[in-house]
Amino acid sequence: MILNDREIIRLVSEGMIKPFVGVLNPFGYDITLSTKFKFLSKENVLLDPFHPDLCKWEETESETFVLQPNSYVLGQSVEYFKIPRDVMCICFGRSSYARCGIISNVTPLEAGWEGYITVEVSNLGLAPVRLYPNKGKAQVIFLKGEQPIKDYSERGGKYHKQLGIQLSKGV
Repeated sequence: MILNDREIIRLVSEGMIKPFVGVLNPFGYDITLSTKFKFLSKENVLLDPFHPDLCKWEETESETFVLQPNSYVLGQSVEYFKIPRDVMCICFGRSSYARCGIISNVTPLEAGWEGYITVEVSNLGLAPVRLYPNKGKAQVIFLKGEQPIKDYSERGGKYHKQLGIQLSKGV
């Protein structure tokens, strides 16, 4: 079952999203990006998801970020999420950015997971695109299961309670 705005507000009152600064939609919530970004240094020749420490990453904090064509940046949500044990979330990019060639990638927020969301933002277009922190970047849709399950932390989830922009921890 997809949760509607009233059910999302109820879960927010129980501490699911802090701070609650994005836009609430009839069946979702628009997360906002913080002003912190992490991107690959130009010195890298190979990115290995099982050994991210082999790459050099740069960090910046800015009120806007210009994303070059055929590149990507990692950002994080302003919001900290505590997903209930009977809820799972999927995230989709916003149409304003998609129409500029921007793709937002967020892996599912699993039942029982908590932390800041790391968002990968890719520019598939031919021109640079300006990203605006503190504005809606992607929409989270909340799906409710029939019953609570063993949550993310109980299953040894490696991104549980993540703070800051997290690089790959491999499989």
